[in-house]
Amino acid sequence: MIEAVKSKDTEDFWAQYPELCWSNRKASDLVHIRAALCRPRFDCLLNIAHAFGLKRLQCEWDALSSDADPLPEVERARPVVERVLRNIEEGFRRATS
Repeated sequence: MIEAVKSKDTEDFWAQYPELCWSNRKASDLVHIRAALCRPRFDCLLNIAHAFGLKRLQCEWDALSSDADPLPEVERARPVVERVLRNIEEGFRRATS
């Protein structure tokens, strides 16, 4: 996957969540999104879904969780992330109907 050049808008977006990549504030969107998925908070994941699209969020989760030997933090986050993604998807569906 080719990562887009960082824009001021995405830098400003990630500035809201300095805890995600505190050691590398210039990390790519992919790294930030995956960090957010490993330490899930509903409000953060909802904002990412609004900013980058629910499909992008789900694709990054699929990439993290489909590994044959997933990282322990992915396994810990799995029930929360899957519930949050379902709830966001349902909320988006209801908002458009």
